[in-house]
Amino acid sequence: MTEEFESIYNQYFRDVYSFVLSLSRNETVAEEITQETFFKALKSIDRFKGNCKINVWLCQIAKNTYFSYLDKQKRFNTGDIISKKASEISIEETLLNKEETFRIHKALHYLDEPYKEVFTLRVFGELSFSQISQLFEKTESWARVTFHRAKRKIQDLLKEE
Repeated sequence: MTEEFESIYNQYFRDVYSFVLSLSRNETVAEEITQETFFKALKSIDRFKGNCKINVWLCQIAKNTYFSYLDKQKRFNTGDIISKKASEISIEETLLNKEETFRIHKALHYLDEPYKEVFTLRVFGELSFSQISQLFEKTESWARVTFHRAKRKIQDLLKEE
């Protein structure tokens, strides 16, 4: 089993690392989360049922591990954890302003899943719609529609303030 897993590690390490790096924008954090991802995968490889590609399964573990890491950081840091430049226009550009960022995070807090996660992955994680669709095991169209609905819901919430 260890030889099989070593092969999986060698084949998918770079994919998982790149995915986590796109979320974190920090090489040290990406390395740490990637290592933890493969450790968790090794411990639970017997639960992998093959319902999705192994790289999708690994990225799901990485995503959950990264968000757990962020939750822990939020408890220890009072400042901003994520300060990223978004490439989209309108609502995403306002993230550059800290006050607006806080307002958007407050609005995001009230969104239901999957809107909250899709918006977060697209804007803060800078993932493509294709990558988001793979994570959720849905179509790329689903990812686009869900993102735009989340964006509209956030804009409506911001107007109410």
